[in-house]
Amino acid sequence: MTKMPREFQIFAKPVGSACNLSCRYCYYPGKKSLYPDKDHFLMTDYILEKYVVQHIKASTETIINFSWHGGEPLLAGIEFYRKVLRLQSFHKPDGKSVLNGIQTNGTLIDEEWCSFLSENNFIIGISIDGPPEFHNIFRTSKDFSPSWHQVISGFQLLKKHGVIPEVLCVVNAENVSHPLIIYNFFKQLGAKYITFLPLVEPEAGTTSGVSRNSVPAEEFGYFLSTIFDEWVEKDIGDIKIQIFEEAARSAFNQEHTLCIFKSNCGGVPVVEHNGDFFSCDHYVNKDHLLGNIMDHSLTYFLDSERQKVFGMNKSISLPEYCIECEVRSMCNGECPKNRIILTHDGETGLNYLCKGYKYFFNHCRPFIEAISDAWKNNGG
Repeated sequence: MTKMPREFQIFAKPVGSACNLSCRYCYYPGKKSLYPDKDHFLMTDYILEKYVVQHIKASTETIINFSWHGGEPLLAGIEFYRKVLRLQSFHKPDGKSVLNGIQTNGTLIDEEWCSFLSENNFIIGISIDGPPEFHNIFRTSKDFSPSWHQVISGFQLLKKHGVIPEVLCVVNAENVSHPLIIYNFFKQLGAKYITFLPLVEPEAGTTSGVSRNSVPAEEFGYFLSTIFDEWVEKDIGDIKIQIFEEAARSAFNQEHTLCIFKSNCGGVPVVEHNGDFFSCDHYVNKDHLLGNIMDHSLTYFLDSERQKVFGMNKSISLPEYCIECEVRSMCNGECPKNRIILTHDGETGLNYLCKGYKYFFNHCRPFIEAISDAWKNNGG
């Protein structure tokens, strides 16, 4: 009997929120308060095996993807990931393969890590916010010393070992005004995969509802549009930029792969170091704790009514202003965590980034429509 497809990408947190950096905008350190009796965070061997077995059983695809996040997941140590590989190899069914990804701050990467990650085909993402004058504003160590040189050293070491990491760049109030400086820096670094993540920090008592470090919404749209024009002219086909790839999917009538642009969400939950299952990385709180994998399986949680309701709320709560928007199919109201402002008519639930996304998606629409027309004329 063929399994019904089940799409998910679990963010597994082997060391919880533990991290060797103290990035000013990070939303995850506060999650330690969920475990007040613990001062050390590391997934035990028993929970790890439970998780690996359940993840494999829940997967319906030929390639089974694991995503290791933090905090800083490299703090778990190489031996932890050697155990991961042994367990995956032992439990995976014939005819299926396993792919591992790690999202890291890059500061702990050395020759030993590079050899291990390269030999075992890990997909690596490294957080870099641009040149040092931008990166070091927010991404610092515990003693507030800059992290840029360590991060770039880790990136270059990985490249030397044949691994080209994806760059995750947090776009904030400081770097948003310099799109080509940021983009050209990543090109010079040799980046081939880039994701731009807008910083939206809710803050009570402000007129906009966000902190002063947050990216201004309209400026984010200009930032993306400026880079898009440069990319189309010089780099299309050579560099993959996640949001541009997502925008282009509408040209081929394809569903979005990125959860923030899907009509509904719920496919990117979290499994914490102790096996707790949360609905989403941005909703790791008591209200969105569905249980623990020691009590129920991942399949149980992924298919649960609570998780389905969580995901469906994204479209159900979409304001009329969004429903009538000409670029709705490209955006779908983006992430619910950012729906913190009012529409012009006073409706709740408008995304803080709306003006920026609307500007960008309208900016790239002519190009996307031209691609679509060419595809259809060629029998697509």
